[in-house]
Amino acid sequence: MRRAGQRGFSLIEILIVVLVVMIAAAIAVPNIFLAVSNLRLRASAGDLSGLMQQARILAAKNNTTYDILYATRNGARIAYVDLNFNSSFDADEPMMEFSGTTVPASGTPSGSGQPTAYVLAGDTGSSSYDNANTLGFTGRGLPCNYDTTTTPVTCSTPVARYFVYYLTDTRVGGAGWAAVVVTKGGRTKMVTWNGAAWN
Repeated sequence: MRRAGQRGFSLIEILIVVLVVMIAAAIAVPNIFLAVSNLRLRASAGDLSGLMQQARILAAKNNTTYDILYATRNGARIAYVDLNFNSSFDADEPMMEFSGTTVPASGTPSGSGQPTAYVLAGDTGSSSYDNANTLGFTGRGLPCNYDTTTTPVTCSTPVARYFVYYLTDTRVGGAGWAAVVVTKGGRTKMVTWNGAAWN
């Protein structure tokens, strides 16, 4: 109860304001975490796409074939362009580090709740793309299967002539997915899974 000339808020008014702020925070915090996870996933996909384009440019500039390899450095997953063909990361080689909990996925997503495989527009949907072999770029800037198990090393054109490399992360309530698509001309395109389709 207020006396004449007294100013301020009553305890009830303060409690109502605090309650409204707590409800708003409870609704907003999960969405903020989801937005941060999505940003990290997209950043990693964008960085990988940029690294692939850098490998393509270097291969064309030096008229040689370079491949993109994955490794762990200081506990973090990285991708790098193997400039000296020794299959290990060296300090002078272009590289990118995957953000947060993002990791390159092995093969096509499968299992309950996983996204469908990405199919490039114009493909017949026969899953005739490559996502398991090492991506290389020839001296002409074209993508190829880089095979170090043969002597000499070969870089053959895939049957479908394009590659899809998936990235995934762990987050509250499931996993997020992104993919970097390398077209037969060597261009890259980044797509993300929105729960129903690739965008």
